[in-house]
Amino acid sequence: QLQLVESGGGLVQAGDSLRLSCAASGGTFTMYAMGWFRQAPGKEREFVAYVSGGGVSTHYADSVKGRFIVSRENAKNMVYLQMNILKPEDTAVYYCAAARRWGIFTSPGYDFWGRGTQVTVSS
Repeated sequence: QLQLVESGGGLVQAGDSLRLSCAASGGTFTMYAMGWFRQAPGKEREFVAYVSGGGVSTHYADSVKGRFIVSRENAKNMVYLQMNILKPEDTAVYYCAAARRWGIFTSPGYDFWGRGTQVTVSS
């Protein structure tokens, strides 16, 4: 059973940067592909970014492509989301998730979830 804990959220202004971290424990981290998702008030949870178990393959939602960078540090069981040029529409709770199957970009494909961290971007 993999446990995931996100950190790094906060209140920033439009145009600022923020880095989210996700610490994993309780499993073989490299077996899992990792994803970041977000959910804004009144909206469904949506995919943000994906990184494969080895960290070689990444994939992004169109809305964040070119601004966000996902990475992982397997030796530390950590995954990161570097968020640049933040916009008010990026305001949401951000979730880290782990998937046994790789190449999945939708939330039903993920097996373990963190509790989320709030990101608020003011205009």
